[in-house]
Amino acid sequence: MEEIDLRSDTVTRPTKGMLQAIMTAKVGDDVYKEDPTVNELEEKLAKMFGMDQALFFPTGSMANQAAIKLHTQPAEQLICDKWAHVYNYEGGGVSFNSGVSCKLVDGDRGMITAAQVEENINPPDFYHSPLTSLVCLENTTNKGGGACYDLEEIKKIRKVCNTHNLGLHLDGARLFNALQAKGESPKEYGKLFDTISVCLSKGLGTPMGSVLLGNKDIMKNAIRVRKVLGGGMRQVGFMAAAGIYALDNNIHRLDDDHKRAKEIGAVLSAQSYIATVETIETNIIIFYLKDVSQEADFMKSLQKENIRISNMGQGKLRIVTHLDYPEEMHQKFLEVLKTITL
Repeated sequence: MEEIDLRSDTVTRPTKGMLQAIMTAKVGDDVYKEDPTVNELEEKLAKMFGMDQALFFPTGSMANQAAIKLHTQPAEQLICDKWAHVYNYEGGGVSFNSGVSCKLVDGDRGMITAAQVEENINPPDFYHSPLTSLVCLENTTNKGGGACYDLEEIKKIRKVCNTHNLGLHLDGARLFNALQAKGESPKEYGKLFDTISVCLSKGLGTPMGSVLLGNKDIMKNAIRVRKVLGGGMRQVGFMAAAGIYALDNNIHRLDDDHKRAKEIGAVLSAQSYIATVETIETNIIIFYLKDVSQEADFMKSLQKENIRISNMGQGKLRIVTHLDYPEEMHQKFLEVLKTITL
């Protein structure tokens, strides 16, 4: 029986069409900026977002870390939500790579407001506290269950950043999920942020790769920072070809992932062993059992059916739908959820 892996949208494998694109890619040495397929991918995304430049990175964490380095100086501080990926899931890189601290904000499902940003800016003339220099947002939010920012709130945050001369970075690991769910355009985001990282290896289904986008004044040192972080790659056009294929073929199908996630949420909500299911906007489902002590039994029930999901601790369970979770698997999973007894 084929495994149903719903731990993350990072577990996908290339489709036949993507494999064909990988195998036939024209490549060169990207450290010399001579890989034509990498250059094509970077130009494609820069044009899509209406931004000056783009740079291909091996991982989203490295792209985010490079952005933070470009925006800040050691001993400064960035503002982010308490659940932000840059704080929780990048190995302490903010402090290690940039010597920067994080002012954590108690937002709503991983999202912060302009008012919260304003009240967490340290007075620039008060030399006892770190100088605030950057705001980092995440869309969609990972720990927030795939929640999507309201674009109008981001516009308000941009105004606060302009007033206080702060940089604004977007961790857009699942930005295409948000764009598809909200019917928004990449160019709307390109106008608001100084830098944006977009991941190609989650919902879009590539084996690896993220791209950092920005305007030329801040991106002029991006390739140097990537080198320092160990991100210089050679014939990586094979992976860039997968990214181009994903952008051309896999954006609109994200709607399928969102639809299935909502259907899973509806079935979960109807089960007697479920306490709550958080609001579902995209492809992530966060839910809680009524009896936390039964988590192990619940996970074993799924494992018997060759189904894997994530336990995020503190009673929080997570399911993520993706490209490698087709309708046949979906229907089987729904039936399994209905038959579990705890």
